[in-house]
Amino acid sequence: MERQDLAHAQRLVFKIGTNSLLTDQNTIDYPRIDRLAFTLASLRQAGKEVVLVSSGAIGVGCVQQGIAQRPQAIPEQQALAALGQVTLMSIYSRFFAYYNQDVAQILLTRDVMDYPESLKNCRNSLEVLLAQKVIPVINENDAVAVDELDHQTRFGDNDTLSALVSNIVEADLLVLLTDVDGFYTADPHSDPQAQRISRLEGISQDNLDQAGGKGSSFSTGGMATKLKAGKLVLDQGRSMVIMGSQEPANIFKLLAGEDIGSLVSARQSSQKEEK
Repeated sequence: MERQDLAHAQRLVFKIGTNSLLTDQNTIDYPRIDRLAFTLASLRQAGKEVVLVSSGAIGVGCVQQGIAQRPQAIPEQQALAALGQVTLMSIYSRFFAYYNQDVAQILLTRDVMDYPESLKNCRNSLEVLLAQKVIPVINENDAVAVDELDHQTRFGDNDTLSALVSNIVEADLLVLLTDVDGFYTADPHSDPQAQRISRLEGISQDNLDQAGGKGSSFSTGGMATKLKAGKLVLDQGRSMVIMGSQEPANIFKLLAGEDIGSLVSARQSSQKEEK
């Protein structure tokens, strides 16, 4: 997929991380959520099919409880997720309603993907919601998910979840909204010489080695998990964009073909090049 082809993407999956939902002062970033709701609602009302994969339940729960860092104990994380998820969906429902857009909540665990019947039910639910012009808001069910050798129900991070959702709904494009405006040759927060890479044709081990760790005390992902998510969508013949979340309206520019973020797509075949 080339940038000029992005305008034709009809079914879009967007993923937004915890860092992008909270301010630097660890408060909920209501203005950014409002702008995100406006952008996605506008796309939906322009005829696009939109799915939002949203992190943030534990982070929002921490904000509500005045906790400065994500706790290590699993039961505490699960309790905060249960608390924060209610608030997060209330915020989404309120802001999307400003723009006359309905949203629906879907909470998933990894085992849903492992069983054909539950996977089929998940796919069918998403298809009906999209047909009814509703935006599904998907998160991992952190309140009940576990990650043990004999019973794994966690995705581990929502970058992976968004890639799997993209494949389930056969999306035309996955867009990862993050706190940096693309994939860089080095960490742009610490290296002023870092250069944004406009396009990645495939994902190499060198690319993975360039990726850093997770971004904050609340998040579980990082650039490495985004590239691994990219491999999952590339394996299914899909494309992905990593772009900044600071100004959600840049999504319009992205879909208009402007050089926004980093486009991750399959390598062009040598046969095509020869032609």
